[in-house]
Amino acid sequence: MQPALILPGDDPDAVVDELVAARYEQEFCVSPSFDPYFIASLMGAGFLVMSARIPGISHAVLLPKLHRERSIIEFEDLHESRSVQRVLDRFELRFNSDFDEILNKCVETHGDDWLTDELTAAFRIIHTDADTNANGSWCDLCSFALYRDGILVAGEFGVVAGGVYTSYSGYRRENSAGTAQLALTGRFLRQEGFAFWDLGMPLDYKTRLGAKTLRTADFVERFRRGRMIRPRLL
Repeated sequence: MQPALILPGDDPDAVVDELVAARYEQEFCVSPSFDPYFIASLMGAGFLVMSARIPGISHAVLLPKLHRERSIIEFEDLHESRSVQRVLDRFELRFNSDFDEILNKCVETHGDDWLTDELTAAFRIIHTDADTNANGSWCDLCSFALYRDGILVAGEFGVVAGGVYTSYSGYRRENSAGTAQLALTGRFLRQEGFAFWDLGMPLDYKTRLGAKTLRTADFVERFRRGRMIRPRLL
C-alpha cells in the first residue's frame, strides 16, 4: 500500500476521518510541502509531524504520523516516584524558554534523520508566529527548559493544540535531569488546566509515568475534545 498523500488545501480533520474509517494500515502519510501553516494544521488535527530524506530526492519529504496506538497521560494518573520527588527541588522548569537552543540540542543528540533542516526551519516559524490557529483551536510549538544552578541541563519541545500538549523530542545533560524535567512538566500541565498529555508511541517509561494506550479512533475522539479546551496560560 502506498502512503496516503496530504497536500495544502486538504482538510486535515477529514483526512484523519478517512484514515480511521479505512483502517489505514500504515502510520505515516506523505507530503512534499513544508509550509508552516500547513504543518500547524496537521498538528492541530492530531498528526505527529516528522520528515525524512529519501535517496535520489534532493529535498526532504514531510511525514505526518497518525499512530495506530497512542500513549497519553490523564493527570489524575500521573505518577512520580519517591526518588524523583527527592531531587525536584534542585531544578527550575521554565515554560517556552530557550526554544531554539533546545531544538538544536535535540538535533545534535538524536540526529537529523527526522528533524531535517526543512522541518526545523518550519518549526521555528510556527513557534514565533503567535497568530497560528488550526482546526478551530490555538496551536503552537513550545518548549520546556530545565535549569539547575542557572545552567540549562535538559529540555524538550512539543506542540500545544488547545488543551493537549504533545511531546516531540528532548535531551538531557545529566542523568537525573531527564526524569525531573518529565515530572515538572507533568505538574505544570496539570496546574495550567490541560486536558491530557500526549506522549506519542507507547514505551515502558511512559507506562511508568502513568500513561495508558489508546487506539487511533479513541485517541482522535479524545484529542478533538481536548483541543477545544483553553488552558490558563493561553
